[in-house]
Amino acid sequence: MTGSRRPVVIAHRGASGYLPEHTLPGKALAHGMGADFLEQDVVASSDGQLLVFHDLHLDQLTDVARRFPGRARPDGRHYCIDFSLQELRTLTVTERRRRDGSGPRFPARFPANKGSFRIHTLEEELDLIQGLNRSTGRRAGVYAEIKDPQWHARQQFGLGDRLIETLQAFGYRTAADCFFVQCFCADELRRVRARYGSDLPLVQLLDETATVSPEVLAAVAGYAQGIGPTIGHTWPDRGLVSLAREAGLLVHPYTFRADDLPDGFNTFAELLTQFIDVLEVDGLFTDFPDLVLAHIRQRD
Repeated sequence: MTGSRRPVVIAHRGASGYLPEHTLPGKALAHGMGADFLEQDVVASSDGQLLVFHDLHLDQLTDVARRFPGRARPDGRHYCIDFSLQELRTLTVTERRRRDGSGPRFPARFPANKGSFRIHTLEEELDLIQGLNRSTGRRAGVYAEIKDPQWHARQQFGLGDRLIETLQAFGYRTAADCFFVQCFCADELRRVRARYGSDLPLVQLLDETATVSPEVLAAVAGYAQGIGPTIGHTWPDRGLVSLAREAGLLVHPYTFRADDLPDGFNTFAELLTQFIDVLEVDGLFTDFPDLVLAHIRQRD
């Protein structure tokens, strides 16, 4: 350890290493584990409700095909925005399945097709987080993603504005309110920055194809407070972290999974040591917030 930097721990879709992703029980568990932030991917329903759900379509995470036969689009998928909230509430959420339908994406996690987990709205999740913050006396923050805003725009839905205005209605307005808004679309982040002002804490997500350079990061710093790169972007050296710091950007890489280690690491502890103690990232997205927090406590 080269310094006293303590990274924030972001519960990736909740405590998704233990309970199905983006379910209220999974969020409550992550809060109880002590996560600093809880993540919300946000998509829309047909009747304009904001859902906390990762995918645009329902097939890998619910029983939609069985409950609503004949409602798929020509590509064979059932899209959230084609169903009302009332219809969506009838679905059972389960562990993520592989895209080819061959079984669960993470076989050792919560048993597939067990439990009675449901889809919920952003408002319901914010109520839960704020209620738990009050009852526990600790302050877990919100980390919401504008999910594919261009796709939603083609469906005649302004997702970014609705998400930010909902957050503001719950008191999330500046970084002091303990929240971030993230997105892969730079144009959308620039747009919401221009519309909602400089106090909105924004994070530019970077996928594995993103080009990163001092010039790119300087441009990002003009509209965002941080970047969310993949583990692959951040590893194996300090290059990206150093460049981001020079640009004044936070670095919150994703996704740290104890049951899905990247090449070059034999244990989760090795992975965490590299990113927390050597690279000194500012925060990290993880399916296992308890393990990351235990690592930080043991290090300290």
